[in-house]
Amino acid sequence: MLCLGIEGTAEKTGVGIVDDEGNILSSVVKSLIPDTGGIHPREAAEHHSKYLPELFTEALEEAGVEARDIDLVAFSRGPGLGPALRTVATAARTIALTLDIPIVGVNHCIGHIEIGRLTTGAEDPVSLYVSGGNTQVIAFEENRYRVFGETLDIAVGNMLDQFSREVGMGHPGGPKIEELAGKSSNYIRLPYTVKGMDLAFSGLLTAALRKYDAGAELEDLCYSLQETAFSMLVEVTERALAHTRKREVLLCGGVAVNRRLRMMLEKMCKGHYARFFMPPAEYCGDNGAMIAWLGQLTYKYKGADRIEDTTIIQRYRTDQVDIPWMEESKEKLELPSHLRAKGAEANIYNGNWLHYDVIVKERIKKDYRIKEIDEDLRRSRTRNEAKLFNEAKKCGVLTPLLFDINLKKASIKMENIIGKPLNDIIEDLDPDERRKVCKIIGEDIAKLHEHGIIHGDLTTSNIIMKDKSLVFIDFGLGRFSQETEDRGVDLLVLKKALQSTHYNIWRECFKEVLKGYERKSSIEIGSKIKEIEDRGRYT
Repeated sequence: MLCLGIEGTAEKTGVGIVDDEGNILSSVVKSLIPDTGGIHPREAAEHHSKYLPELFTEALEEAGVEARDIDLVAFSRGPGLGPALRTVATAARTIALTLDIPIVGVNHCIGHIEIGRLTTGAEDPVSLYVSGGNTQVIAFEENRYRVFGETLDIAVGNMLDQFSREVGMGHPGGPKIEELAGKSSNYIRLPYTVKGMDLAFSGLLTAALRKYDAGAELEDLCYSLQETAFSMLVEVTERALAHTRKREVLLCGGVAVNRRLRMMLEKMCKGHYARFFMPPAEYCGDNGAMIAWLGQLTYKYKGADRIEDTTIIQRYRTDQVDIPWMEESKEKLELPSHLRAKGAEANIYNGNWLHYDVIVKERIKKDYRIKEIDEDLRRSRTRNEAKLFNEAKKCGVLTPLLFDINLKKASIKMENIIGKPLNDIIEDLDPDERRKVCKIIGEDIAKLHEHGIIHGDLTTSNIIMKDKSLVFIDFGLGRFSQETEDRGVDLLVLKKALQSTHYNIWRECFKEVLKGYERKSSIEIGSKIKEIEDRGRYT
């Protein structure tokens, strides 16, 4: 069975043919490269209309088949630019009706993951999907690909393209920035914005452009911009890997062709005893083959769409789609015996202090980050965490006792909390007890926020249940802030952590968290969380 796939979510027009055994028979792409400025939705749609007929013919010739041999047509339904998506959907419907064959609309982001799994042999990876319009950390849980982290504003590819255009290097920006970055090793300090497993790039972009206007060398800025942005990407991927304890990482999307990003992820995976995968370069960017292969999988398990149901979904979320062909791997990360736990930021060891059994949290050096970024993050986060631990106690929230801080080693000796991470037990709790626990979590978060403390990494892995008490740990990404925006993001991190790892109970849990929060908070937070969630994260 042959499937013809049509891709056209943004500036690339792609057509591919893949059989039902996963053999890629053809994949042809035509990119729109504007003379000035970025990608205009109408121009992208016109580009698709112009080149789809010849790409269709070229794909058939490359595959050595004729139009009548095609059994199925698939198209990218979203996310993407509205006019571009509508053009592709119209073309797919025309082919389906003309050839009298079934049609399926598929999710563009999942197409990247599935072509990555097909071409690399990865089974159940944590995927870092990075492109011009999307930046997500994705992993399979509970029959869907869950978004563990993503950009809160613009995508990393969009950020690189905008910087390139503003400094006169044109579009696309990624390859040009990579080339100039290779000519410098002079780091210029830029904002590093990671919020749990989410990140933000707009502040980084603005700061880099200001440095350029102030006279900074372009090579130095490209080097600094790339190192900062990619360190953020690898950190959130590392955090998802530590949280899920999966054994594989897959890099996909157009930005994946960057050699420096690939090298950083390979080093991170080595430190976590995980395997690293990346598809061949021709399947990293948008292409028709990925749509054709996902079309095969979708049709096999779901069947065809009715023509009237082949509308586009401009903001088509990765986690909206059931994935019946996937199974979660039973193989989980096994740590060496000398480690008690391994997080994204630190290793945890058993230790002693003045004859007390303690936990030693050491922020080890990250060889994927350059020294300037690594040393600053390790020391500042260690110092900040110690301060936040003590301040949290003042507002009645339980945290471990601190015994010793070593800024040179970026380590903290703290009380050994005898209990279980909420992540391991929340689904086994009696429903009434679970609601009570979640309400207390909400109350404690509100106490922190009222005191001006933002935790920064609110997940069920960072709350320990000791007897009937809850102990909050890991304030490494925390900070002091009275901003409602920061409160909303803090709670959104928790909401997404619940969605990703406790899908069957997350709604009930988060509802109770908000009830508890409202009891102790001076502000209404629900509308702010919704506002942050509703912001456009796809171009």
